[in-house]
Amino acid sequence: MPAAIAPIDFHGLPALRLTTGTGASAVITLHGAHVVSWQPAPDDERLYLSPRSAFADGQAIRGGVPVIFPQFGPDGPLPRHGFARTRAWTVAATRTGDDWALATLQLTDSPDTRALWDHVFVAELSVLVERDRFELELGIENPGDTPFAFTGALHTYFATRQVEFARLEGLRGTSYRDQTAAQAVREDRADAVTVDDEIDRIYLDAPPRLTLGEGGRWLGVEQTGFRDTVVWNPWQTRGAAIADMPADGFRRMLCVEAAAVAEPVVVAPRESWVGRQGWVVG
Repeated sequence: MPAAIAPIDFHGLPALRLTTGTGASAVITLHGAHVVSWQPAPDDERLYLSPRSAFADGQAIRGGVPVIFPQFGPDGPLPRHGFARTRAWTVAATRTGDDWALATLQLTDSPDTRALWDHVFVAELSVLVERDRFELELGIENPGDTPFAFTGALHTYFATRQVEFARLEGLRGTSYRDQTAAQAVREDRADAVTVDDEIDRIYLDAPPRLTLGEGGRWLGVEQTGFRDTVVWNPWQTRGAAIADMPADGFRRMLCVEAAAVAEPVVVAPRESWVGRQGWVVG
């Protein structure tokens, strides 16, 4: 079966399904350019998507890979995590090869976005699916006459069978801001990040390659362009307060996010910036 890209309906939202000849697949909604599924093989879902998530205009989807732009978190004048994840994107390009599929979605400024953030911009998210590899590329272009700065992330929710048994390796020796402790800066001295309580860390100048393992399966997680990595799991108490996540949802996910948070990215007039996150199946 050749690689293909097909328009589909996903919980009432227009979306694209990308498939390869070997059976790898991904689904991306035009709402938010939100990747809601990645399966390197049939019935091998690697992204967590909350069954309680809203799928509606103006609502953020809980899980998958939200595109966070142009503001990470609540620290700023914009809605939490910016506006890109709740806007309608358009399909800019689609291509397929022998065993790969690539789709690019685009968001540009509008009177609505300029009322919130008074800048002209072009954002593009490219999604590449191969047999054992998946890659997201976020490009931000400034076609205007004045510079702008932004923070953002690819807010990836990796699926876990039971998060207590997950191990994220490769961050030893890296400093992080602990969001659960008034942003205290600490150094990670453990062989692996494990989860047995709420974790919310912004790793600063993070290494470009990490390994996420659980129960005999693992993923290589790579990033370029983004300087930081966010690791988040709300655990039981905070998870219970998240209305669009079930009570046991915290056990089924671990966010490992390619991010630009500590230092905003500045894009000069008629210049652009590119950040990537890729996942390799082991």
